[in-house]
Amino acid sequence: MLSPGLIEQFFAAASIQRWNDYPRMVELVELDKQAHKFIIAYFIANMEQEGTINHVHLIEAGIFEFLRRVVVTDIRPDVFRKALQKKEKEINKWVFSKLNHLLVAVQDGAFLQRFEQYLNDTNMYKKERFILKAASYLATKWEFSIVYQTSKFLNGIDRVKEAVDEEIEDYYELIGVRKIALNQKLSKIIDLSGRLRFQKRWAQTPRIPETSVLGHMLIVAIMGYFYSIKVQACDKRLENNFYCALFHDLPEALTRDIISPVKYSVSGLDDIISEYEIEMIENEILPYLPSKLLASFQYLLGLYGKNEKNEFLNKINENNHIKIVDSIDSYNENRYNAIDGKALKNCDRLAAFIEAVLSISHGVKSKELLQGKEFIKKTLKEKGKVTGVDFYTLALVIEDFVMDEKPSSR
Repeated sequence: MLSPGLIEQFFAAASIQRWNDYPRMVELVELDKQAHKFIIAYFIANMEQEGTINHVHLIEAGIFEFLRRVVVTDIRPDVFRKALQKKEKEINKWVFSKLNHLLVAVQDGAFLQRFEQYLNDTNMYKKERFILKAASYLATKWEFSIVYQTSKFLNGIDRVKEAVDEEIEDYYELIGVRKIALNQKLSKIIDLSGRLRFQKRWAQTPRIPETSVLGHMLIVAIMGYFYSIKVQACDKRLENNFYCALFHDLPEALTRDIISPVKYSVSGLDDIISEYEIEMIENEILPYLPSKLLASFQYLLGLYGKNEKNEFLNKINENNHIKIVDSIDSYNENRYNAIDGKALKNCDRLAAFIEAVLSISHGVKSKELLQGKEFIKKTLKEKGKVTGVDFYTLALVIEDFVMDEKPSSR
């Protein structure tokens, strides 16, 4: 499904500092920016006229852009944009040379071919590229509002602010951008999701690299994408899997990240937390959504039935009738609107496993990390085989790769 080297590339973004030539009250890293960008792109795309945006293309283009940015780590974003204007062909050729050995086995080489075409053909996924560019700008602007608070004493900071503020005009043709710029209801969801970068995973123990809830959501979503192409999911199923994973921890912006041992060790606590999550979603998230998005977003968040929520169930949604199913294999058509909840749960577990293994490989380990790693590994062994994909075996391969301290491919 994914090579350990490719997974390493995505997690490397958790160590890439942003705005590191300015004083910051919090750490700002590339992984979080990319996650926020994907979330913003989802909302902008869904505000456009129905049928004009291909979400599979949007997701794929976003992953291609993410891969390019992770390779080109040491160039400041504004310099990077200028360099692309004059040396895009050369930069893209170098990026491709760094990644082709990691991507060649994915989808029997078809993914690599699309990646190469995307780098060389600026008309490929043209509207989706534009939405991603707008989303990237809005995520950057959100970050800069933090940087600006601690940098007002610096010469030239107001020129930077002016340049950031002016750029929004380039994207006014997108209705979602206009709504966010005017601080309408949609902007509150963008702000809420951005705050998830302040919540750290495994908060009870030190780790290297630290990852936020926001960054974790994107890692799980990317794993969900590669799982989907591995099982040859139809377009709607792939789209749902990615976005369901991307938003699976959004309620934690309201409830905070409650670690699993606490949730499940106290009898009845998990039910209370779920009830509270549903209440907070209904009061603090759903009222700020555009009406045309309400039903589909509730489905992605795992809301079904009467006061029930579980984003990690296998579900179909045919003609607005949600049904829980044992297997998705028989529903691999766009009309079923399927979500591979069980597979996404294993993506979630695998992401947590990698978070623990990476820190342990860096020598920063604790009883919680060691016990957590072994607990997740045991769970993956018991429940990690879904539709021919063995998440347990993948976890073992990744652990061997990381703990052998193989040199990075970057």
